[in-house]
Amino acid sequence: MNEDLIRRRILLGRSFITKFADDEGVDEDYETDQNLKKPQPPLAKAPMRGPEQALALPVNFSELDIDNDFLHVINSRASRRVYTQEPMSLLQLSFLLWCCQGVKALRGRSYATLRTVPSGGARHPFECYLALQRVERLADGLYHYLPLTHALEFLGARDDLPEFITNSLSGQAWAAKANAVFYFSCVFYRAEWRYGIWAHAPVLMDSGHVTENLYLAATSLGLGGCAIAAVDPAASNAAFSLDGLEETVFYAMPVGTVRPSDKPQEDAFYAFVREQGL
Repeated sequence: MNEDLIRRRILLGRSFITKFADDEGVDEDYETDQNLKKPQPPLAKAPMRGPEQALALPVNFSELDIDNDFLHVINSRASRRVYTQEPMSLLQLSFLLWCCQGVKALRGRSYATLRTVPSGGARHPFECYLALQRVERLADGLYHYLPLTHALEFLGARDDLPEFITNSLSGQAWAAKANAVFYFSCVFYRAEWRYGIWAHAPVLMDSGHVTENLYLAATSLGLGGCAIAAVDPAASNAAFSLDGLEETVFYAMPVGTVRPSDKPQEDAFYAFVREQGL
């Protein structure tokens, strides 16, 4: 990693706060790589196992039982941590992926992707990896989503998949019962190319866009999920062969089959609130 990129990363942690106040510490002649006319990074990561290994996902979403009452979906959305461990269909998984990272169109000469979620400057700096189990027609294991072709590539099986999920999410064993755990990584330079040392702000905002769409998509299918910030990047990056510098996992969201009767059990997670009278 060159010194200029290291410098940018050091400044990222504070620059998103000071961007709209002052730019103290930023060179007056600082310019982003986009302004310097440097080549932009790829819009999405290339297949890790070769394009011939990719599984095209179904898109016949009209066959799904989707709750189209938007107000009901909004009011029903909640973090769900109790899963039935019943199978999830491949079409349901495809819908979830489409709703949180799907590509609707390309703009210019592959200048930008228009997706189902907004992103600052249409940079879409995230990749989506998955730990899947009990998904119809798919072997249990680790996967990588290919948004430009709406396809999945199989990265490999793990005999310890539930244990990996638990360990990668800082010991949260409930997540290991989900059908799909979405691991979101950030490819930093996609945002830095356009926003330079101020890239941190749109990255933070974009992560909320992605997971909220996933929440709403899951709710509309009668599924449940819960976004998790307590991700162990070392365990996650090792599993998906990421270097942790140019690209690192930073966010995750388990999604699984649920029953309405399971929802009250989630109150146990907040027992301390009642005990302390908060």
